[in-house]
Amino acid sequence: MFVVPFKGLKAGIHKFEFLINKEFFDLYQYDDIFDANVLVRLNFNKKSTIFELSFEAEGNVQVSCDVTNELYRQPIKSNLELIVNFGETYNDENIDILILPHEAYEIDVSSFIYEMIVLALPAKRIHPGVIDGTLKSDILDKLKELEPKLTINNKGSDPRWDKLKGLLTDKNT
Repeated sequence: MFVVPFKGLKAGIHKFEFLINKEFFDLYQYDDIFDANVLVRLNFNKKSTIFELSFEAEGNVQVSCDVTNELYRQPIKSNLELIVNFGETYNDENIDILILPHEAYEIDVSSFIYEMIVLALPAKRIHPGVIDGTLKSDILDKLKELEPKLTINNKGSDPRWDKLKGLLTDKNT
């Protein structure tokens, strides 16, 4: 399904499209994505001795918010450039260059698509409703309730810092 047979392709640019959905991430047992709708376009430039692959992904995935655990659609937009060369054995140790054995006649691009999409996800996933204040959630209400209350004295300073500053001045006297 995500295999590009290059043996019969003529030199030049060839275009491929892949629709990525939830089942794709199930193959990798990646549970952080609950649904997906990502279109991946691949420009496959076949040259005489190497291939240049240019991936572009655009769409969205459904993930849970790190703050509220509510599901939301996270937009995805990413790209990946890859050079494919030939050698004695398969080697994917270099991030930008893939070495295929001389006898290879196709390339499975699924792992590159997977990495591109997963790396496009933000490190901290926050529901847009949390950011703009429109999301109503029991968890948000509880977080607000448990939020520490800062009391500022009439001097405009935090009393906790004043006690710490006092330790410095007491030490000097």
